[in-house]
Amino acid sequence: MFQRMIDDFKDSTGTALRLTSLAAVAAVALFVTASFLCAAAFVYVLQNYGLIQACLTGAGIFLVVTLIAAGGYMVRKNRVKAHAKETAKSAVQTALADPMLVAAGIQLIRAIGIKKLIPILAVGGLALGLMASRNAAADQTDEAPAE
Repeated sequence: MFQRMIDDFKDSTGTALRLTSLAAVAAVALFVTASFLCAAAFVYVLQNYGLIQACLTGAGIFLVVTLIAAGGYMVRKNRVKAHAKETAKSAVQTALADPMLVAAGIQLIRAIGIKKLIPILAVGGLALGLMASRNAAADQTDEAPAE
């Protein structure tokens, strides 16, 4: 049960490290490319229109590049959040379907007795329900649109 969670953590850490290094290389390459394109546009506009228009053109180019990078970052961030939620749900389902956990539960029922275990399970179920509704309410307030 815990081995699967540890493996998932290792996989997600490795994936995050690879994505981060790939993003860093892409960012450096994008910066160099944008710099040369901006320099070429600056020289062209400077020769044809003048200094002020050339500076405004360079600023516009960097603004467009920044907006594209920010949009890509936001899309990727939302995908990672959605994937993390799906992975968390599947880890819980896998833990509950583990035969060792079911066997331990059966042994617990035999050791304590079903009549003594029913009130404990009722209180535990109530606590679990309260925690689930509390987490759901917190998720809904986080995703509410800002006005």
